[in-house]
Amino acid sequence: MTGELIVQQTGPLSTIQDLGRAGHAAQGVPRSGAADRASLQLANRLLGNAPGDAAIEATLGGLAVQLTAARWCVVTGADAPVLLDGTPVGNHAPFLVPAGATVRLGRPAHGLRSYLAVRGGLDTPVVLGSRSEDVLSGIAPLPLAPGVHVLLGALPGATLAPVDIAPVRAWSEHPVLQLDRGPRHDWITPDSWRALTSSAYEVSSESNRIGLRLTGRRLARAIEIELPSEGIVPGAMQVPPSGEPVVFLADHPTTGGYPVVAVVAPRSLNLLGQLTPGQSVRFRLRDA
Repeated sequence: MTGELIVQQTGPLSTIQDLGRAGHAAQGVPRSGAADRASLQLANRLLGNAPGDAAIEATLGGLAVQLTAARWCVVTGADAPVLLDGTPVGNHAPFLVPAGATVRLGRPAHGLRSYLAVRGGLDTPVVLGSRSEDVLSGIAPLPLAPGVHVLLGALPGATLAPVDIAPVRAWSEHPVLQLDRGPRHDWITPDSWRALTSSAYEVSSESNRIGLRLTGRRLARAIEIELPSEGIVPGAMQVPPSGEPVVFLADHPTTGGYPVVAVVAPRSLNLLGQLTPGQSVRFRLRDA
């Protein structure tokens, strides 16, 4: 046996995530995977893992785990305090966890989701090509809860690079996300477009891995007819009857019946996954 990770606490929500199960949308299965893919890939790169190896995505900290075998670990994403048996070790910097030691994540000062990766990855069941837990479809190869044991993967052949600390994202209290026009961009009025790209919106507490609900200036429909369900991608912004936009995240449905007026640009998707409830955000068109 290569060792185990034993979950002691999960905080508000901790799930196992990799890069998701792409290619199954036609069967109604979302991609899922890490909400901040760049942070997951950075964690794996720092440890010499494969880019898509599974790690733990912790929401607002509170995660505590114990390792039964000595392994290098790293925490990326939100700037959560990281404690090794009570001693701060920092994030975005690999650290060696002795056998029997406990790693604990505090509440981040900035950002929402942290990624705890272990050298060798996590050897959990694979469902449709992924180890990710999907909160929408209910696909959960290994749901995390106190007392759950997670097998550690085999150590990779790659040499562990001597990295003191990786580049850390510059956090903004009022981030600006880039938008592309969506397939139904003409279904809201010109005044609504001006509101969307000039006003601040607030992330609702009713947000999760499926999507963000935004409160702020309501968007008026220019076309009121019903719309058959259409395909949805990460970052798609729908306008429901309330007029307050909804932006989809990693566990989004594969189709939706409200008009998709805009899509968050790929370069802003990782930041989208780090927005916290109550935080304000603005949007700008890339072609403006």
